[in-house]
Amino acid sequence: MRWLCVLLVSAGLLAGQSDQTPAKIQTLIITGQNVHDWRGTTPVLRKILEDTGRFEVRVTEEFRGAGPETLAPYDLVVINYYDRRRPELRWGERAEKALVDFVRSGKGLVIYHFSVAAFDGWEEYEKMCAGNWRPNFGHHSPAHDFTVEIKDPDHPITRGLKKSFVQKNDELYANLKWQPAGTYHVLATAWDDHSRYQGKAKQPTPGPGLHQPMLWIVHYGQGRVFVTALGHDVAATSTVPFAVTFARGAEWAATGKVTLPVPPEMAP
Repeated sequence: MRWLCVLLVSAGLLAGQSDQTPAKIQTLIITGQNVHDWRGTTPVLRKILEDTGRFEVRVTEEFRGAGPETLAPYDLVVINYYDRRRPELRWGERAEKALVDFVRSGKGLVIYHFSVAAFDGWEEYEKMCAGNWRPNFGHHSPAHDFTVEIKDPDHPITRGLKKSFVQKNDELYANLKWQPAGTYHVLATAWDDHSRYQGKAKQPTPGPGLHQPMLWIVHYGQGRVFVTALGHDVAATSTVPFAVTFARGAEWAATGKVTLPVPPEMAP
């Protein structure tokens, strides 16, 4: 059942293809460092995208020293990277400027899960993420099943999805450091039940709980950014909800539209 998510997505797309098949979205996944299992999750992310038939994906485990020529062939970048707050694991000024210019020019960017913790102090990256895990900002209770609620059912990414769905045994990120209101748009949230911290939360947990963003978007220059806080590990990235929202978010980031069908499990 592990690969049911990608099979459903790909089967639905292939059934709707015509002779006028659009060009595949050229995608680069940047990875190679993290405190999460990037070696396990990166192949899953790649397979989710490629099994839709809409994406052609390559992976780099070393982006330090890259430049605009590195990104020139691509429509979309997916980041599965965390520099562990080590200066030598930053990409360098040239590579970082290349990513900023890539998105500003009208291309797509997907920020995946703990990549919101990367590059503390890189102002433009933080603007592209909108919400970041930073010192004294960002925590989660133990992994558990939780319900994700769609807040904008009319956006192309979420249009046609059921109003809520359960994400199995995942981390529910809370208390991120957010950019000013109006610079990002929340698509879906989940209720962070403060009782799950059992009094051990390292950051404030006022009241019984709070709704926390799980999926959101940012318009950056002429480009589009999709951020998903879901998908802690291989199991969490192998669920139908993760696969569907990740693939649809990636297509929107790259093109501004979503053509991927909604599988029955995610339809109202």
